[in-house]
Amino acid sequence: MATLTRIEWTGGVAFRATTGTGHDIIMDGAPEAGGQNAGARPMELVLSGLAGCTSFDVVSILNKMRQPVSGISAEINAERAETVPKVFTDIHMAFTVTGEGIDKGKVERAVSLSAEKYCSAAQMLNKTANITHSVTIIDEG
Repeated sequence: MATLTRIEWTGGVAFRATTGTGHDIIMDGAPEAGGQNAGARPMELVLSGLAGCTSFDVVSILNKMRQPVSGISAEINAERAETVPKVFTDIHMAFTVTGEGIDKGKVERAVSLSAEKYCSAAQMLNKTANITHSVTIIDEG
C-alpha cells in the first residue's frame, strides 16, 4: 500500500504537509534556524508518530484483554546524536494508563507487544535508537 504525503514550502523554513488522508500539518523551525516557531519541528513529528502508533496498539490490545481503560497518555523523551545525521539514539516512552482495576502486567504486555512487534514506527526507529518504556497505572477505584 502506498502512502502519499505532499509537502509545500510556505516561506522561511516553514512547510505544510498534507497527508494522504487530507490532513494538514504545519512544520517550522526555531527562530535561530530562520523559522517563526509557527509549527512543530519535523523530528518532533517523528516522535509524535511513534507515540501515536504505540498508543493506538496499546488501546486496541487492552480492549481485547478486556481491561477497563478510561485514559492513556504517553510522554516521550529522546536523545539525538551529536553529529549529522542527528538520528535518535535513545527514546524512552512513559505510558500512563487510567481505569478501575487495571492489571499492570497486562498493560506492560500490551506496551511490549506494540513496541516489539506491531508498531511500524518503533520497528523503524529501533534501527538507530535504544527504545525503552515504563508504565504507570492510575486506579480510579
